[in-house]
Amino acid sequence: MKRPSAHSPDWALRVFVVVLCAWLLLPLGTVGAAEIVLPDFRVLAAQQGAAVVNISATQRSEAPVRMPFRLPELDESDPMFDFFRKFIPRTPDNPGLGADPEDRSLGSGFIIGADGYILTNAHVIEGAEEVLVRLADKREYDATVIGADVRSDIALLHIDAADLPHVVLGDPEALQVGEWVLAIGSPFGFEQSVTAGIVSAKGRSLPDENFVPFIQTDVAINPGNSGGPLFNLRGEVVGINSQIYSRTGGFMGLSFAIPIDVAMDVQAQLRTQGRVERGRIGVSIQEVTRDLADSFGLPRPAGALVSMVEPEGPAARAGVMQGDVIVRFNARVVESSADLPRIVAAARPGSRAQVEIYRGGVPEALEIEVGEWQDPEQAPEQAAAQGPAQAPNRLGLELAEPTAVQRRERGIESGLLVQRTQGPAARAEIVPGDLVLALVRKGQQIRLGKLTDFEHAVAGLAPGEQVTLLVHRGDGASFVSLRAAR
Repeated sequence: MKRPSAHSPDWALRVFVVVLCAWLLLPLGTVGAAEIVLPDFRVLAAQQGAAVVNISATQRSEAPVRMPFRLPELDESDPMFDFFRKFIPRTPDNPGLGADPEDRSLGSGFIIGADGYILTNAHVIEGAEEVLVRLADKREYDATVIGADVRSDIALLHIDAADLPHVVLGDPEALQVGEWVLAIGSPFGFEQSVTAGIVSAKGRSLPDENFVPFIQTDVAINPGNSGGPLFNLRGEVVGINSQIYSRTGGFMGLSFAIPIDVAMDVQAQLRTQGRVERGRIGVSIQEVTRDLADSFGLPRPAGALVSMVEPEGPAARAGVMQGDVIVRFNARVVESSADLPRIVAAARPGSRAQVEIYRGGVPEALEIEVGEWQDPEQAPEQAAAQGPAQAPNRLGLELAEPTAVQRRERGIESGLLVQRTQGPAARAEIVPGDLVLALVRKGQQIRLGKLTDFEHAVAGLAPGEQVTLLVHRGDGASFVSLRAAR
């Protein structure tokens, strides 16, 4: 029988069909196998687990631990009743299962030195009268709380032991989004539980936690994991598991860890002086949007826009003004407004910081003597204008001059009170009672003391033209951009 020639169409068709079938039958995992091989965590878990501890803190019932979920309503005959009673502490929202005069919270921690120093979360030992540390080899020790810092959620403990297994610290800055990480802890009291995932994001800001650039992961973290270590694949601790985002109390794929460099700086201060000092410069700031960048003549939307300067504060003494944009602090770039509080907080009070700002679109250099941060208390402020009023304009603002009494009560020297809003001002969420301190138009900032100042500032305002207002509300101020009605 005559065989087909290698150059014949029939032979070429057969070769094509064979190759196509072989490609279709390839297992999915063989395509790019080098890129999708999953890591083996067995060695890492076995080697690092010895340095991870279980922490049990006993509190009086009037000082409960904070928990981000609510206990289910269970009958004593329910098989899960004993489980929840044993492992879940009570809170004001979770009065508990059965009458027990003491509350016990469970968490995790890890040994950072052979001499018995241990890191965990501050909320794990909050209000504790006794703290018990249980090692991986089942030894138990009463722990001494060296110190705790609520703002960073870091606590330093010490146990009277020596030659302990301890972790190796890594560099969180070297972490990359998508990199594999592993957590070891005691979720719901189950000791030495290992979960893995990837880094989802870095430098996350969370509400009321603006001093910590959190590492976001999708590692399964549940109550009891708090305070446990987050490892990279080299077996180095890069973070402390601290918080989860959840609508149910369980893991939903959003976990947050405190970078280990932040934690080690906190523990060093707790060990040497018993408290944490943080820097401050006395400004209120906001994010620089594209519209604000255009208004202030910036090359791009970056930095921290100064919306308010504390009178006689460190920034004010250095010459910082409302409307300045801080783009660099002590040689560190301020890419977004969330960066500045962390950078300033890391500066030691009394030190002198070199600061680069943009003012009127022009860069300038200043030197600020850093002050010491204190937790500010804010009080709401309400006032009604009684001075001359002005009709709504293309910005949708009805303004009035404050009376002398109102100026004295609010501690202001200039500004116009908002009486009513509509259109652009209403959409920008400006409300009656706000105080408009200044208007920025075409890169020029105009202070407002009288209605005539405002009228001159908006004279010839074109439909759709963008302006920015400095609006004072309560104890703070912020810049608000809006476009004139068409």
